[in-house]
Amino acid sequence: MNNHVRELRTLLGWSQADLAEKLDVSRQTVNAIETGKYDPGLPLAFKIAKLFERPIESIFSPGEQA
Repeated sequence: MNNHVRELRTLLGWSQADLAEKLDVSRQTVNAIETGKYDPGLPLAFKIAKLFERPIESIFSPGEQA
């Protein structure tokens, strides 16, 4: 799955630790999502979309990590 989590996080000036705290996950989870090593489940994906105030499909899309 492709995602734009890193780009959105850096646009807001947040560290991985900042995002992890807002999502109530570990920094390692944020890193794994950003690097494509972990695809979040629907509850976490919706939480990410809500936090960034964007539709889920604008953050996550099917396909191989670029």
